[in-house]
Amino acid sequence: MPRDPIPTWFFVLVVVRHGDHFLLVQEAKPGEPWYLPAGRVEPGETLLAAAERECIEESGIPIAVDGVLRVEHTPLAGGTARVRVILAAHPRAATAPKQAADSESLGADWFTLAEMRHIDLRADEVFHYCEYVARGGQVHPLDILSSELAHLPVAGRRPA
Repeated sequence: MPRDPIPTWFFVLVVVRHGDHFLLVQEAKPGEPWYLPAGRVEPGETLLAAAERECIEESGIPIAVDGVLRVEHTPLAGGTARVRVILAAHPRAATAPKQAADSESLGADWFTLAEMRHIDLRADEVFHYCEYVARGGQVHPLDILSSELAHLPVAGRRPA
């Protein structure tokens, strides 16, 4: 018997590190807290492309994604679900974060862990993910993310 599809929203969150500083963006409404560059993956967009786009839109910083910190799947009320992929990245160039407010964010800036303790963060996870990266937490290789059509690397011959 066929089953109905489960509507699922995919999001990327990006922990961008430069030395001992981490990139945070201030949410788009005045008085809103600081958060990681993050957002929904658009139709037809890869997770990595979404991460790069969200960082540019919200912070003005072009990034290179280094790897995967975590993949989260959360069933939600009403038969829907959310998948969040948390990525580690670094800036591609020495670009200053955007300071002008727009519909994506009020601006962006670099913070140390010590400085994060004194600003309004949207959630404790912001600090925890940054601290995890700062302490050398495991960053999984990007090749764990692929499309259904991607082939696995050949490790040997096919069985006869």
